[in-house]
Amino acid sequence: MSIQYRPITPLIGAEVDLDLRHPITPAQAADLHAAMDRYAVLVFHHPEALTNEQHMAFTLALGPLETTQRNAMRETSGDFRIPDAFNDVSNLDGKGNPYARDDRKRLFAIGNRLWHSDSSFKVIPAKYSLLRAVRIPSKGGNTEFAHMGAAYDALDDETRQLIEPLVCEHSQLYSRDLIGFREFTEEEQRRFAPVRQRLVRTHPGSGRKSIYLSSHAGKILGWPLPEARLLLRDLTEHATQREFVYSHRWAVGDLVMWDNRQTMHRGRPFPAEQARDVRRTTIAGDAPTMAQAQPLAA
Repeated sequence: MSIQYRPITPLIGAEVDLDLRHPITPAQAADLHAAMDRYAVLVFHHPEALTNEQHMAFTLALGPLETTQRNAMRETSGDFRIPDAFNDVSNLDGKGNPYARDDRKRLFAIGNRLWHSDSSFKVIPAKYSLLRAVRIPSKGGNTEFAHMGAAYDALDDETRQLIEPLVCEHSQLYSRDLIGFREFTEEEQRRFAPVRQRLVRTHPGSGRKSIYLSSHAGKILGWPLPEARLLLRDLTEHATQREFVYSHRWAVGDLVMWDNRQTMHRGRPFPAEQARDVRRTTIAGDAPTMAQAQPLAA
């Protein structure tokens, strides 16, 4: 039986009827890859919550894990709570308690409330992210997704020609600076050294172009810094208009998978004293965006 998809909005997202407690077949994996090309975000509801093992088995059936530079702030403090193959993007410390409001790891993590694309600060950025809700707060904590392919399609021709050849520098140093988090050790500054990404990328599955935006993007090569940041801000405002966005309201057991090659996302605020236990696996990307062929000169 084929997998059933129910579109959530006209431009982004679909709910999926598939029980992830059972292994998927190669044919189902191929079907899901095609659906990701089309919908960019897939939502799986599970009233009976998945285990870490089931979550991981589903991930590995779709592709290899991204294994570089996970849980950056937790690594420096040894504050691990769940298996190392997962990205712990909760607000909980190693004992399962919410971080204090002024805890350094919490303040770094709330940078995820900015629009971003996972691992855009790595030479080979991530392909898919798969986030699962184990505990959720009483209010807030939604995750919003914006479709960068649809946003690119809606640009005028002049803007497309302007941004087509541009290359940005991405780093978590840039995104955290936006929220006033600036105290980094020398080792952290080395860890977060900027990498280059194209501002327009082509999706390998669909062949569709998209704007490659993220709060991690802080410079445009060859541009004065103020002008570069204003362009990136204008593009982000354009790309996050309501028609391009799906906001997911979490329920325990939900697993949401998104394609970082054609989306941005952000978390929304929730009460700091309440637990939000969400666990992410990340599928490795295929190639650096800088390996993408440069556009021909007009």
